[in-house]
Order: sequence, then structure tokens, then C-alpha cells
Amino acid sequence: MKRPLFILIVGLLFVNLSCKKSEGKNNTSLTESEYIEALKNVSDSIRIENITIKNLFKNQILAHKGVEYDSTMIVEKVYQPHQSLWDHCYGMIFGADNASKFNSPSGMVDWNRWLYPKHKTFFDERAKELLKINLDYTLKTNLKKFAVLAPYQPEATISILFTPLQGIGFGGCNSEQFCFELNNTDYDVDYTIEKGIPHELNHLAYEPLRENDPMQGTALFLTIDEGFACYFTWLFFNGQITKYEAVEQMSESDWNWYLENEKKLFIKLKPFFEDKSGDNPLLRNDKFQSFQNAPRTLYYWLGFRIVEKYIEKHGVDSWRDIYTMNVTDLLTKSGYEAYIKGL
Repeated sequence: MKRPLFILIVGLLFVNLSCKKSEGKNNTSLTESEYIEALKNVSDSIRIENITIKNLFKNQILAHKGVEYDSTMIVEKVYQPHQSLWDHCYGMIFGADNASKFNSPSGMVDWNRWLYPKHKTFFDERAKELLKINLDYTLKTNLKKFAVLAPYQPEATISILFTPLQGIGFGGCNSEQFCFELNNTDYDVDYTIEKGIPHELNHLAYEPLRENDPMQGTALFLTIDEGFACYFTWLFFNGQITKYEAVEQMSESDWNWYLENEKKLFIKLKPFFEDKSGDNPLLRNDKFQSFQNAPRTLYYWLGFRIVEKYIEKHGVDSWRDIYTMNVTDLLTKSGYEAYIKGL
């Protein structure tokens, strides 16, 4: 979806766990010197096709591992490599009072001086989780797979980082100002890294192609955008996860609840498809409680089902059509409403 400024969604990312290389040693038992060396061996950045991932977090930690705090490392290895993110995203979203924390070298040096020492145990735990999954290998393997599978390649820059003010989660202000906040406790770090990027990359590939969609910004558009990202995730796994796991890590019982209530859901929520306020029962079940027992987000599941029905009707490779289809046409050609009426 073209979410206003932020993309805060946890998605799913393929990783072939049976073939994934090991770091060799249990990283929870690393000595301090081994831990520092392992961090140094993590790439500063990885680029596959037009997608770059920057491991800023490593230098936010390493800046504290010398005799003195290395402010030059913060400027040259944390601030400057993704300056547009710090200046124009973080420097804007938290208001004028906080802008100076992010949009200047001195501001970045100041908060990085205290952030890691204050949260050392937690931040080290987060970093060791990434070392345990062999971060470089995992990122390279999955970015290469995305480049092969996705018919449209976005340009994107994503930084993995720590921040003093959380509010983005896993998302950003545009495709070149994207990040994953490691100290955001809403996220299971290793699961998000292993299984979080293609969902978001599909948004970045899909949304620029749909900028002129007449339904841009509507609840239906957001529903299709999220549902398609979930479907792409399931496809990305190539059968290694279930459909229900691909949609917000649902359980089978969660999925069955939606199937049992599918007709009621569509009939009650369809009137809000054209709403652009973002404040409606389809997008905000947490507020309106139209379906109090719904185990996950309504529009993710509904979007997935519409996309799924389109592909069932038009063939296994027809998911590629969705990138260039207006969402109203997709809904119509999916036959989903006729399917609902037949229930």
C-alpha cells in the first residue's frame, strides 16, 4: 500500500534453513573478543541488483569497543552511509524538537554516545541473534532469490539499526529511506530478518506501478497491496510454509476462523472499499470491533483471498499480472464476489 510515510508491517522471507551456512560457534557463548571479531566480519553493506542493505548496527556497537568512544565511526559508518534516512525520515517524523538528533553529525554522535551503553545487554543479545543466523549469507541468499522471482525490481536502501526514538519498526519514508529498528520490541529479530524482507520488497515493487490507480489510497487498494505481499511471501517460500503462516503468521485455527466467517466479512466490509480516510472497520478492526474475535488483521486476509481467487481463475503464473492491474479490475476478474454469493 502507499502508506503515509511509514511501512510498519512484519512480512515473511524465504530462507533455506537446511542449506544455510552456520557461523560455526554458538554465538550466545562467544567471548567478548570473539563477539567483536564476529561483528567486524559482518559486511557494512550488501547489494544485490538495485537493493542495498546496510548493517549500521554493527558500527553503532563497535564504536564503543575501543579504548574510547569512536565518534568518527558514528559519523562515517552510521550517519553518512544512509544520510537521507537520518536527515529526511528520522529527522522529520519526530518533529522539530527532535530533528537535530538525526540531521547532523553532532546530533548522531551525541545520542549514540549513550544509547548502546544504556542498553548494552539487550543490544548485544539482538546482535548475537543476527550472528547466529549468519546475517550476510541469509541476506545475500534471499535477495538473490527475490531478484530471480520478482518480475519488477525496486530500487531500495534498507538499514538495520538501533535508534533512540522508535516509530518506524520495519519500514520507512520511501524506498531509499527504509530501515529495521533492532531495538523495537514488537519484532522477533531473527524471524524478521529471515522472513521479513520479501513482503516489504513486494510493496516497493508494486506500489510505484500503481501510482495512477483510480483507487489509490482507498481501503481496497490497501487490502490488495497487503494481500498481494502476503501471497508473494507464500510463493517465495515455494511451499515451505503454509498460506496461513504467510498471512501474519496465522495458525491453522486462525485461518479456519476466517474461512468460517468469510461471507460475513466480505458483505460487512465491502461498503468501505472506497473509503480513503483510513479510519474504517476494514482497516481498523482494533477500533471498530466489527469482528471482535478476528485473530489477525482483517484486510490482510481478505486481500490474500482476492488475490488467491484471481490466480485460481487465471492460472498459476497470473500473479505477475497483478503488478500492472488496477485493483478494481483485479477484484472483478478474481470472481471473488461471485464466489462469496455462492457460499
